[in-house]
Amino acid sequence: MTTEGQTVVSPIHVFMVSFPGQGHVNPLLRLAKCLAAKGLLVTFSTPESHGGQMKKVNKNISDDPTPYGLGMIRFQFIDDGWDFSKPEANDLDLYLQHLESVGKKVLPKMLEENKKQGRPVSCLINNPFIPWVSDVAESFGIPNAVLWVQSAASFSCYYHYHHQLASFPTESQPKLDVHLPAMPVLKHDEIPSFLHPASRYTMLRTAILGQFKKMSKPICILMDTFQELEHEVVDHLAKICPIKTIGPLFKYPKLSEDFRGDLFTAENSALHWLDSKPPSSVVYISFGSIVMLKQEQVDELAYGLLKSGLNFLWVVKLPIIGTDYAPIELPIEVLEKAGDRAKVVKWCQQEQVLAHPSVACFLTHCGCNSTVEALAIGTAIIAFPQWGDQVIDAKYLVDVYKVGIILCRGEDENRIIPREEVERCLLEATSGSKVAEMKENALKWKKKAEESVAEGGSSMRNLQAFVDAIMETCTAEKLKY
Repeated sequence: MTTEGQTVVSPIHVFMVSFPGQGHVNPLLRLAKCLAAKGLLVTFSTPESHGGQMKKVNKNISDDPTPYGLGMIRFQFIDDGWDFSKPEANDLDLYLQHLESVGKKVLPKMLEENKKQGRPVSCLINNPFIPWVSDVAESFGIPNAVLWVQSAASFSCYYHYHHQLASFPTESQPKLDVHLPAMPVLKHDEIPSFLHPASRYTMLRTAILGQFKKMSKPICILMDTFQELEHEVVDHLAKICPIKTIGPLFKYPKLSEDFRGDLFTAENSALHWLDSKPPSSVVYISFGSIVMLKQEQVDELAYGLLKSGLNFLWVVKLPIIGTDYAPIELPIEVLEKAGDRAKVVKWCQQEQVLAHPSVACFLTHCGCNSTVEALAIGTAIIAFPQWGDQVIDAKYLVDVYKVGIILCRGEDENRIIPREEVERCLLEATSGSKVAEMKENALKWKKKAEESVAEGGSSMRNLQAFVDAIMETCTAEKLKY
């Protein structure tokens, strides 16, 4: 188009579609900011059920293009029409089917509308659980990329399982060890639990493997990890898949917090409380946005913390709308006896908390975002995985990266960890014989993470190569006309 005789070139437009989960939205939104910072127009989309909550927490979210770095970001949510008041609202399998059915109708209309408004989409990016986005991209002839929001080791497990390139536990051999290239031997409870025949989450296995069925469609698999962290498995995968490590996405310099994907409002009081505590004196506890422990287990953790004598900051969130989890509470007796040694919040900005000098270690479910953030910030870990990729993350944190101590092996363990074990583990992680080694290793990974996203670093080079590829593709398309 032209303005007063001058040609105005529309910016290259990348359209992102995220599964409506905190652990998926946050890394994809971080990628959106990285791409916008380099001069692209990015539209971020996720179902309205999640987007509506984002808008309540973040007033900067708008469907109008908002300047960000050299480019712009806008938000356009998918009206999924899901009624959370119905009895079947908690059925994830039904929701995934519904979202695919609706998404395949709504997303094409959104792409057409953007084209009419003078911002044709040059690339579609999605994350796992919604592989149908790749089908839409193919039908429009739009290049498609996928942001893998778990580790490369987890990706390798799913890849080899899907292509039947290795033996995995079966109903007849439920405790089979798994041998994969460039990886340590994994016990049956160390593989992503969705792949285990006893898993309750078969629909999530189907959803994730759905992306592997469409692996020939994306031009690139972007990974929120870094080469130096998983170099052996990344080198192996790069020979068979078009992967690029571009993480840790949250660690890129000069990325502002103008846009966040949080469902909950962070409480600043957490940081003020941390300011009042001595260095390396606080245990930070958070189990992400989804995991909800049994009240009995919460009680045992709380009393273990009380007996340890340590300060602790605990994120006790409300259950997400659409789940049937009951709210949990810390025992009143523990809070009364702990006094100012304890701080409970509903949500906080985790990156800031982990980087605070008063934090000694992180008691975590080992979700993908928490794992990468802890490694990149240099925080020691107490691993308390539950399911999915959390169990393999815990394996690597403890046995490979050597920055943590295991407290629980996941849902396969099927027991309540008693307060005595909790207390022993807490003391071991804060004053035991392994503390110095864990801290040294944690700082080593922090340094390597910072180097990977700095100018000339492995992730920065890969990110720029991806941007260049999009630009070259768009230029080639324009030259046809």
